[in-house]
Amino acid sequence: MGARVTRAFRNFNLENRAERELSKMKPSTAPKHPSTRSLLREQLSRHPEIKEEVSRKDNKLLSLLKDVYVDSKDPASSLPVKDGELQQKRKEFRRPIGHHLDKNVMDIPKGKISVVEALTLLNNHKLSPETWTAEKIAQEYYLELKDVNSLLKYFVTFEVKVFPPEDRKAIPSK
Repeated sequence: MGARVTRAFRNFNLENRAERELSKMKPSTAPKHPSTRSLLREQLSRHPEIKEEVSRKDNKLLSLLKDVYVDSKDPASSLPVKDGELQQKRKEFRRPIGHHLDKNVMDIPKGKISVVEALTLLNNHKLSPETWTAEKIAQEYYLELKDVNSLLKYFVTFEVKVFPPEDRKAIPSK
């Protein structure tokens, strides 16, 4: 529906807008550098026929230009294409791990994890690094070991600390 409305606005009054654009004054040439300006004036004063030659339209060339027609086609591939190559290689998927099944996430490609799974594995590793080692996490979530090591090294989960009310009195006020 939106494409129809867009097309209607785009094509509205198209001929009049095109005619108006074509009837506008053509842009003038870019200003010349002062050093070349003097050389051009000198050449035009020596050879005044150059100015006429430049501004004259050649009808023979214009008629030849009207006869030019370009038709292009993609060349046929010389290599035979197999049907299997046209289809992309099927990715292997796995089910989400844990009790946090999201209705939107049904299958996760192997080698990738969801945000909830990333937070879960980071928290598990933080709470018990002896049982949740990088090797076990890589095996459990079908990840590469170097990716898991980088994940454990550079990412940490948030930690909220709540101070009891009696500790607040110990902080000196300024």
